[in-house]
Amino acid sequence: MSGDLGTTRAAGDGRPWHDDALLAVRAGEGDEEAFETLVRRYGPVLLTLATRLLGSRTEAEDAVQDSLVSAWRKLPEFRGDAAFGTWVHRIVTNRCLNVLRARRPVTPLDTVPEQPAPDHHDSPARSAETHAAVEALSVAMAGLSPEQRVCWVLRELDGTSYETIAETVGISQQAVRARVFRARRYLTEAMGAWR
Repeated sequence: MSGDLGTTRAAGDGRPWHDDALLAVRAGEGDEEAFETLVRRYGPVLLTLATRLLGSRTEAEDAVQDSLVSAWRKLPEFRGDAAFGTWVHRIVTNRCLNVLRARRPVTPLDTVPEQPAPDHHDSPARSAETHAAVEALSVAMAGLSPEQRVCWVLRELDGTSYETIAETVGISQQAVRARVFRARRYLTEAMGAWR
């Protein structure tokens, strides 16, 4: 997940800026440009993750912003035990978990992101059916516990390994597998009418 940002420039001492660990160390020492490079590199992926977890672009933007502020403050403590990307993903995931836990049990439908305009080749009936299925999935996902939702989204939508999810969420791989299994079973039952 490295972009062009920072890979074509060099630090003042001639070292390349493409190394996340180097950027994290520099940012931890107060180098705002190094942190800005990390934010540009990871920001879009973190926003996608948060949007998938929370189902609301506005809440996701707030969660990512709060997480990046937290990461900036915690960078002097960053020891590099995990990759910077894993570390910042963990911060965002935990922030999203806190938001999900603080919510009322049912997510109102008006917080579901609006779907893009349908392709002009789709029929109105097909568009209505797709929209209804998306709404049904949103309602079904609201029935998952925050912990199940996080594990399911990371595994099924982001393709994250069980090992990485366990590290990110701070639980065992076995617990991750159990949460993903329960989430799959629940969603399969809840979406049964859409098969």
